[in-house]
Amino acid sequence: MSKSFPKLGQRGPLLTQKRQMKMARSAHAYVRGKTSRFYEWLGQADASLPHGPPVWICGDCHVSNIGPVANADGDVEVQIRDLDQTVIGNPAHDIVRLGLSLAMAARGSDLSGIVTAKMMEELIEGYEQALIGKPGSGRTIRQRPESIHLMVRKAIRRKWKHLAAERIEGIEPNIPLSRKYWPISADERRELKSLVASEAVRVLATALSRRDSKDQVRLLDAAYWVKGCSSLGLLRYAVLVQVGKDKDPESSLCLLDIKEASRSVAPRDSGAVMPKDNGERVVSGALHLSPHLGERMLAARFMGKAVFLRELLPQDLKIDIDHLSQSEAMDVAGYLGNVVGRAHGAQMSPEQREQWLKELGRNRSRTIDTPSWLWRSVVQLVQDHEGGYLEHCRRFAHVTA
Repeated sequence: MSKSFPKLGQRGPLLTQKRQMKMARSAHAYVRGKTSRFYEWLGQADASLPHGPPVWICGDCHVSNIGPVANADGDVEVQIRDLDQTVIGNPAHDIVRLGLSLAMAARGSDLSGIVTAKMMEELIEGYEQALIGKPGSGRTIRQRPESIHLMVRKAIRRKWKHLAAERIEGIEPNIPLSRKYWPISADERRELKSLVASEAVRVLATALSRRDSKDQVRLLDAAYWVKGCSSLGLLRYAVLVQVGKDKDPESSLCLLDIKEASRSVAPRDSGAVMPKDNGERVVSGALHLSPHLGERMLAARFMGKAVFLRELLPQDLKIDIDHLSQSEAMDVAGYLGNVVGRAHGAQMSPEQREQWLKELGRNRSRTIDTPSWLWRSVVQLVQDHEGGYLEHCRRFAHVTA
């Protein structure tokens, strides 16, 4: 990218173009960036889906939104890692969304339809296993596949220097402007400085076990962050913060991700009581679905809009299944289903888990161990999204020609 960066009023069109470009890269990328299309289809088919007890759901439960996440003490678990769309709703929506994501990833990796069918079987079996006992007990937890196990081990070993090299392209206490980081206006910098100076942000930044809770924090640098896909165009900032006076970057440097919280497109339960503020909604969903992440998040107001903040940690990684073998893809599908099932099941009473298991067990085919509602939904969604993806590419190619 040249030294010329867009001004505040020019961001919108450029970010829209970048979002369209990202979604054109692959059918799976289109699925990740087109949550609204998923729920448009679901609105027509929802009557055929089972309705579980209303719990906090991810709302955008695709593969890349699950991965290793660290808590404030440095413990690492695989949990849901993106809660922008979270609502109190039907847990079946997360199952179908994850099934679609797995199926599209399998097609993009040239895995056969037979493998995709087996992945759906493993997905629902892993999910159901999470509901068969007391949340957190050994019988509810599926063993990690080797690829996931290696990723967790890698996450545990990672340090600040790894995060800095990936996120800010160096270990110096600044954020170099680039195609990913754009300059901010004087008004944005002033509001960011005020936000960082608040007691709530100080508490968040000093929450990690290796920091002193009495430490003061100050803003070192900030930039507009060109990141994400469906969220491109919303406010988003990378903010580098100094915590205390220690010179060790491992404990003194803090990289905050500040992101606008917009209204979720996922349908909510009609009787659900949720925070009206979208930032508070995201944090509440995170605390229920991904405690490791939720305890590191904060809702706030910025530039008159709802936002949420989280400190990025080196241990936070996303799962990539684009290059797995057939057997590994099936194992990962079962494991991810189990992760989502445990996040849902932890919010249910024993009676609700038992009833939900019975509901999930209905309409099983004699030839395939996947509920007919899940298999039918995934097949129809794959057809719908592949057609939508090709049409998106045709339009985008015409615009960029």
